[in-house]
Amino acid sequence: MGVIYIVVPLALIVVAAAVWAFVWATNRGQFDDLDTPAVRVLTDDEGREKP
Repeated sequence: MGVIYIVVPLALIVVAAAVWAFVWATNRGQFDDLDTPAVRVLTDDEGREKP
């Protein structure tokens, strides 16, 4: 039963850290453009000479 007094606060700290990381990433614009990086892989070789 004494383990609950350690595990619950530790879990709350982990959840708070995850929420803070998500809010930080959202405010820094991490999720603004989700389509361009996926398309950039397909057009990455333009302008290079082919051997």
